[in-house]
Amino acid sequence: MSDDTIRLAMIGRIIRRRWRLLAVLAVVGALVGYGTSALIPPSYTASASVLLPGQWEERELLTQVDISTSSTVLDRAAATLGWTGVGGSELRDRVSAKAADGNIITISGTADTPERAQQLSDQVVRQFVTFAARLGGDNSEAAARPEALRQMVVQTSRRITELAGAADPGRTVESVQTRTELAKLRTALQEAVNKLDQAAPTANKANMVVMGPATRPTGEAPPTRVQLTLAGALVFFLLAVIGHLAAARMSRRLRAEPEIATALGSVLLGTVDVPDERPAHRAEGHGPRARIRRLLGVDTRWDTPAPQTSGDEADRQIRYRRVCVRLREQLPVPRRLLVVVPDGDEIARRAAGRLVAEAESDPSSSSSSRGYPMLRVVAVSVDRPMVPDRDNESGALVVLSAGSWTAGELAGIAEACADAGHEVVGIVVAGTVRARPAQSPGRPPDDATLVLAVRGQAAGGSA
Repeated sequence: MSDDTIRLAMIGRIIRRRWRLLAVLAVVGALVGYGTSALIPPSYTASASVLLPGQWEERELLTQVDISTSSTVLDRAAATLGWTGVGGSELRDRVSAKAADGNIITISGTADTPERAQQLSDQVVRQFVTFAARLGGDNSEAAARPEALRQMVVQTSRRITELAGAADPGRTVESVQTRTELAKLRTALQEAVNKLDQAAPTANKANMVVMGPATRPTGEAPPTRVQLTLAGALVFFLLAVIGHLAAARMSRRLRAEPEIATALGSVLLGTVDVPDERPAHRAEGHGPRARIRRLLGVDTRWDTPAPQTSGDEADRQIRYRRVCVRLREQLPVPRRLLVVVPDGDEIARRAAGRLVAEAESDPSSSSSSRGYPMLRVVAVSVDRPMVPDRDNESGALVVLSAGSWTAGELAGIAEACADAGHEVVGIVVAGTVRARPAQSPGRPPDDATLVLAVRGQAAGGSA
């Protein structure tokens, strides 16, 4: 598992290097969302509001919301509508209610046509108002009670006035009784006024007001076809990015040079640079799968860091010659070697070809004077590695790029070399760089001086 931290730069690298694949997957996701919208029938939602006069607490409003979507209200609405195959249980998924500021309850109904949505919302509102009125008592009775109380207040006031006028201002027994009666009447009057004040809010609460019929909807209820299409494209795009990040996080490919040397069981001879350029057409890239990979842009790695700017051609040539010098010093006597390159590693293949060319052109090479190359490149499959048996060559030099192969794959190549009788004498790691423009002709490329300088640095220098 890779320990690299997921950063925004990595996501940007995915988008830059895999934009074709991401675009194709987004289109596929859009088609899936469009197909899903075709399977889901369109729906329309209409809403109507009911005003609850008077003072209402929050819990009372929530109770009224629950009543508006209760089975009793919905069953009565379904019976009144008379839609085939639609009962109160089916309406439970189509009707919703919520309380808004100002003691307003909004009831929404969803149906397959705008007309039905409007009818459903209006009918549920009617049944809710009727049912709520029955719970609060008969309207006529509720209206008669406040009026009777008012009449009692008026009569009591008149009786007090009459008794007060007939009362003897003296201190007789009759006058005391009269005053006592007046006090009782005043108490009864006060109680009647209190009952009237308490009955007024209840009467107002029973009189719910429907704030007009529901408006016929002009557009589909979400999710619409456009929303499903865009959601499908976005989901597939995000899944593709997350999949790339998860693959990079779970990757077991070796990047560090010591890890690569340990997996192959040999020593590192050095690192070489390969100019970053689009590989020309490869022989193995003619099949339909190869064309599709090139079209989608997945024929190259995305998780490799951006190539760094290197020196000129002479600097790169020094690295290859240093490897040749160290290789000769690694061998007790000059002999032919196989240059083993993992199949599909284009960077390593180009580096191996350049390494063979440098070995052949080296005037100090003992093999070049006998007319045959010291190195021969062979591509080995990492799935089922097979190295040619030992014949003229006696040893293998493994050339590969970092971050491309796992420890198990490299161990398989080392075992294949040992099975064929070849000792892995060294490892060369190749990496891509951005090439600078060629140097001016004023710099004298003295090959003999370069070779001598490399020989003098081979023992302590590092490629």
